Amino acid sequence: MSLGSSKEPQPGMPDTKAKPIIYEPQLTEILGQGSTSLVARIRPGLVVKYPRYMWWHAKSPRDNPFVQDAKRAFEVEAKILDLLGTHIRIIHYLGISDDPRGLLFEEATGSHGNLQTYIDQHQHHHDITLTLRLEWCLQAAEAIQYIHRKDVIHSDLRPENFLLHSDSKENLNLVLCDFGGSKSDELEIDTEHLPDSGFFNPAWPWVPTKAVDIFSLGSVFYTIMTGHWPYKSPGPFESSKEKYEYEEMVDDIFSRQKFPPVDELYCGSITQGCWTERYSDVSVLVQDLACLLAEMNESNERSPI
Repeated sequence: MSLGSSKEPQPGMPDTKAKPIIYEPQLTEILGQGSTSLVARIRPGLVVKYPRYMWWHAKSPRDNPFVQDAKRAFEVEAKILDLLGTHIRIIHYLGISDDPRGLLFEEATGSHGNLQTYIDQHQHHHDITLTLRLEWCLQAAEAIQYIHRKDVIHSDLRPENFLLHSDSKENLNLVLCDFGGSKSDELEIDTEHLPDSGFFNPAWPWVPTKAVDIFSLGSVFYTIMTGHWPYKSPGPFESSKEKYEYEEMVDDIFSRQKFPPVDELYCGSITQGCWTERYSDVSVLVQDLACLLAEMNESNERSPI
C-alpha cells in the first residue's frame, strides 16, 4: 500500500491527466506481473523486469500517477540493488537494460516461481515438510537481516516477493526480490510505501521502519506454516471485491492488536513475537529460528525410521 493517493477527477470535471502509454516489448515468455511491472525471460538464465507503462516518451510522467509510480519504482529498485550487491538470499541483479527497457536478473536453474504461488499449488501436498517450512522461515529472516545491515527497509514483505530456487542438491531456497518500494536513508530514498494488509499493523504510525519489516515477517512465517494469510482462507483472491473485504477485515482486527492463534504452530512463539514487537532486531530472530531448526533436525536424526 502507499501512504499517498492520487486525486481522482471530480464528477462533472474533465480528466486532464495524460493517458499512460503501455510498454509492450517483443517478449513472449512472461513469467509474472504486478501493478507496475512484468517479468519476462529473454533467454534461458536471463530475465528482465520491465515497466508496465512508458515514462521516457511521456511529456511529463507526473501527468499520470501510474506512469509516475512505474518510473519511481524502477529508479528506486536499481539504486537499492546496487547498494545491496550480491548475497545468497537476494535476487541476483545484473544491471540496467536499455532494450528492452528494464532491470536484468539471473534466472537460477530450477526456478520454481514465487513462494505464494508455490504454497497455493502445494498446500495439501506432503512435499512441503515441516522442516522445509522452517528452513524457509529462517531464510526469509536471513534476507531481512542482510538488508537491514545495509540500512535498507524492504517495506513490502509478503510471500509473493520471495522466489524459490533449487540448488545443486535440489533443495528449495528463498531469495528476496522486488525493492521498488524500499527505503534507504543512505541513498536518501523514501518511497512512503507500506506492506499490504495482513502484513502491516495499522495501529502503528504509517511510516516504513525496520519494525514494520519484522512485523511483516511474522505474517510471512504464518503463511508458510499454515498455507494462508492471517484471517484468510487458503488460495488466491477470487475478485477485487474479495480482496478489498479482506483488507478491511484484517486491518480492523490487527488495529485492535488481535492476531491469529499460533499455539499449534511449530514456530508460533516466534511468529507472535514478530507481531507483538518482542523482536527489535532481526538478528535475534534469526538466532531463535536457527536454534529451533537445529532442534528439529536433531530430533529427526534421533527418530527411528
